[in-house]
Amino acid sequence: MDASPPRLVTLVLCLPDGTVLGALPAQEMPIGWWPEVSDVVAATRATYGLDVIVLRLLRAELRQPPGGAVTYLAEVTSVPLPAVPLASVSGDPIAEQPYRQTWARPGGPATHVAWAEHELTRLGVSRRGPPQQIRTWNLSTLWRFPVAVGTQDSTAAWLKVVPPFFAHEGALMERLEQLNPAVIPAVLATDGPRLLLAELAGHELYEARMPELLSMVDLLVGLQVTWSTRLDELGALGLPDWRAASFPRLAEHAVAATADLDAGTRELLHDLLAGLPDRFDALATCGVPETLVHGDFHPGNLRSASSSDAADLRLYDWGDGGVGHPLLDQAAFLQRLSEPDQAVAQEHWARLWRAAVPGCEPERAAALLAPVAALRQALIYQMFLDNIEPDEQVYHRDDPAQWLLRAAQRFAREGKST
Repeated sequence: MDASPPRLVTLVLCLPDGTVLGALPAQEMPIGWWPEVSDVVAATRATYGLDVIVLRLLRAELRQPPGGAVTYLAEVTSVPLPAVPLASVSGDPIAEQPYRQTWARPGGPATHVAWAEHELTRLGVSRRGPPQQIRTWNLSTLWRFPVAVGTQDSTAAWLKVVPPFFAHEGALMERLEQLNPAVIPAVLATDGPRLLLAELAGHELYEARMPELLSMVDLLVGLQVTWSTRLDELGALGLPDWRAASFPRLAEHAVAATADLDAGTRELLHDLLAGLPDRFDALATCGVPETLVHGDFHPGNLRSASSSDAADLRLYDWGDGGVGHPLLDQAAFLQRLSEPDQAVAQEHWARLWRAAVPGCEPERAAALLAPVAALRQALIYQMFLDNIEPDEQVYHRDDPAQWLLRAAQRFAREGKST
């Protein structure tokens, strides 16, 4: 049962030209997660007869989601305005900010929606209703377009727009579709940070159990074996590089930028960073090749059209993808499993790599990677903080410190076990 407090939403309204109108009275929303805005749009239409597009988060009562009092900037896309007094607004929610995403600006979402509509028309896809805003936050905006394709009466296309630091996602997915079309959603069109994808049939897999979990690992490892001989191609697609030549510098920046670390943790991290070159050298002797890393591999980022057919699995959300050691992908996946299931999954993972690369040592590689994987998570979150506007940093501000603490703890456990 969800024990989080309800989300109490206040919308600060503006026009497409940026004129600020005032704030609507707060409304309680059934979905507590701050980026989810389909319910906000629907409730505003039902209560006030007003169509809006939620642009961005302005402030939040709690330190992290879900729930609590939150305030968004929302663009009014219909008239007349509601017959309700609008409260005055403090500050200037339209003030320029260099890291603001394109979809978080008045008029910005309309340009992306128009692109998607143009692409659907070009592809001969018939629309069956207006586009629906589903999510918006600093890492993406997501829209659903009800469409009719062939003889299907009810399906959809999805527009996803990502920040510049995730702009490789579209190019990567197009290349994946060319070489491994059965493992991802169908790509309808891309344009830099914009992707138009066919809707995935079936169900989400957050609550997946064995043996479906092992089928997910089968899919990923098979993909990574294929791409282990295509590292130059991955680099040309613009993916971030987490190999030995670049990873230490990124990790050092994450540690230096994180103030909320005690002296003991910082000392452990200093020693861990100092030993990274030797650790990467030891990893290389394990024989598991560097390749494509999904970066956020967990059951919630897979979907299945059938509960009984592993061939129906599709892996999405490739924005976190990069080049590095494939066992970096164990971190997010194992974090959500019970200890017994973790052990089963790790053994299965190791068995797959031993079959793919006879003589390799995946268990030793996984042990060496344990603190490195936590460091990678920290540097990813620090990269977010370095490239998003201050109002939206609330989503990630605690994450670098939490992951650096885990890295230090894993490193300390290594010392105790030797």
